[in-house]
Amino acid sequence: MSVTVIYKTSATATGGRDGAARSDDGSVDVKLVVPKEMGGPGGVGANPEKLFAAGYSACFLGAMKAVSGKVGVSVPKDATVTAAIGFGPRAEGGYGITADLTIDMPGVDKADAERLVAAAHEVCPYSNATRNNVDVGLNVV
Repeated sequence: MSVTVIYKTSATATGGRDGAARSDDGSVDVKLVVPKEMGGPGGVGANPEKLFAAGYSACFLGAMKAVSGKVGVSVPKDATVTAAIGFGPRAEGGYGITADLTIDMPGVDKADAERLVAAAHEVCPYSNATRNNVDVGLNVV
């Protein structure tokens, strides 16, 4: 796959899942905490799954806006995308993630919203990165 890069950023993690992560410009600077469900102390802090959920939900909403003109369905200002990211062992070994996106487009006909969501799923960089590698569910409410 060839990508013509128009934007690039970086972040550095220290300490792994129980450390910290910071973007190169400092706009993202988070403490990382291992959840209790994964054998950690839990508490206040982020983890890779939370960060992935935030990124995927924002990116997917952006993709919806990007394709709305082509699809002919406007994205209302109060539209939301919630990404629920799951983590666990894979049957094949190692660990994997799942992603379930819940899309709420108040005032938009469900069939129109589903058409827009399907088109966005084809262009969203996160959807393209996860395609055929991560189980992604799309739920329009």
